[in-house]
Amino acid sequence: MSTQELFIAAARRCLSAGRKSLSVPQSLDLAAQVSAVDLGLKPALLYDSNSAGADQVQQYLSSLQSSQLVSKSLLTLDLNGNSLIVNTLRVGSNVEQLLHDNNVAVIDICHTLEEPIVADSLRGETQDVLLLLRRLEQLKEAEKPHYVGEQSDDWNLCTVFGLLLGFPVTYWFDQTKSFENCLSMTPLIVTTASATWQADSAGHRFCLYSFSFPAVLLKALQSNLEHWRLCLQERFKQQSVLTDLTFCQSTVTLPSVCL
Repeated sequence: MSTQELFIAAARRCLSAGRKSLSVPQSLDLAAQVSAVDLGLKPALLYDSNSAGADQVQQYLSSLQSSQLVSKSLLTLDLNGNSLIVNTLRVGSNVEQLLHDNNVAVIDICHTLEEPIVADSLRGETQDVLLLLRRLEQLKEAEKPHYVGEQSDDWNLCTVFGLLLGFPVTYWFDQTKSFENCLSMTPLIVTTASATWQADSAGHRFCLYSFSFPAVLLKALQSNLEHWRLCLQERFKQQSVLTDLTFCQSTVTLPSVCL
């Protein structure tokens, strides 16, 4: 079987939801994303291809690892029912460097604000997240998902996901007061990075990164965005599995934004 066929077979065997398996395009997108995490081009991937649970995602990873398609450094993290595929060798150091160098901007989008603002610093859960990631670094060849318990109940998952996924900007709101935000009818700049996964002789084009930020904050966030772009380009040069890295920006305005 070819590399693509092995990835597709593993996805369709392990990640069915009910009677429905992933389609071939979905399986290839997932394969490309997982390969990017394995290469360290992104520290983690939030699994959202279908409603497959963390145990199924870990079975998928274990199958890929048994076939030597990805390294043993990948494991499944279950965070309040959300499954993330993380590179244990990269995710902790990546978050720590982002925080140490102040290269991640936190955008306060509390519903009481007239418009979003850049917050002074990251909020509460930062140290807990770092402790979690340091524990993940100690795990070797995990056969089961790592479940984050009650400690994450008070975390703002929107902020945490931004950190874990390696975004240069992440949203925050005071969830103790409301889960609503002030992004309604606010122009948002959506930034995407795309690449081609060169498996076998056929390449598969996919979205490597996608995140948004309020257009009104473009000037304030410019240095964070540029640093993220340059770092990604540098890491990209150090591998040959993915090719044709491109960046794109578009502006959207929505009546409501759910995070």
